[in-house]
Amino acid sequence: MGIPTLIGSAHTASNAASIEITSGIDGTYDEYMFVMTDMFPHTNGENMRVTFSTDGGTGYGLTKTSAFFHAQHYESGSGGSVSYDSSYDSAQSTAAQNLTYSTGGDADQSYSGIMRLWQPSSTTFQKHFYVRGNHSMADDRSSDVTVVGYINTTTAVDAVKFLFSSGNISGTIQMYGIE
Repeated sequence: MGIPTLIGSAHTASNAASIEITSGIDGTYDEYMFVMTDMFPHTNGENMRVTFSTDGGTGYGLTKTSAFFHAQHYESGSGGSVSYDSSYDSAQSTAAQNLTYSTGGDADQSYSGIMRLWQPSSTTFQKHFYVRGNHSMADDRSSDVTVVGYINTTTAVDAVKFLFSSGNISGTIQMYGIE
């Protein structure tokens, strides 16, 4: 991994509908990294999601293909598992991509993770992304989730929106360019 350079200031939401990053994603870097910290759903049991735009955030819903993997374990020490979950994949879908499922809304529950996006300004290639994060689930499981995929467009991607499947979001996202 190259040297990360913070772009702008942190994007922080407190009980907002979403966190949108609509500037700074351009041809300056070949790779962008989004560090999500303490993402909290204001409705218990919601899915953290991401979606992309090619028009500065006016419209979202670019076609994506992805795979969703997770490892989980109950707080009580039981029920550990590792699995691939095709129901959270995107198969040429325009819906927002799930990054979690059933994130807890209790005071001690949240999601934190890192998303990497490669060559978003390319007008030749699709845009690949990789997300790795951990969240506390509504039923007191810890879940480590990996999502891999690509955005099926050769138009430059210039905005990213993070949100929960329902309700509002609180948390902080920092965007870095990778040299």
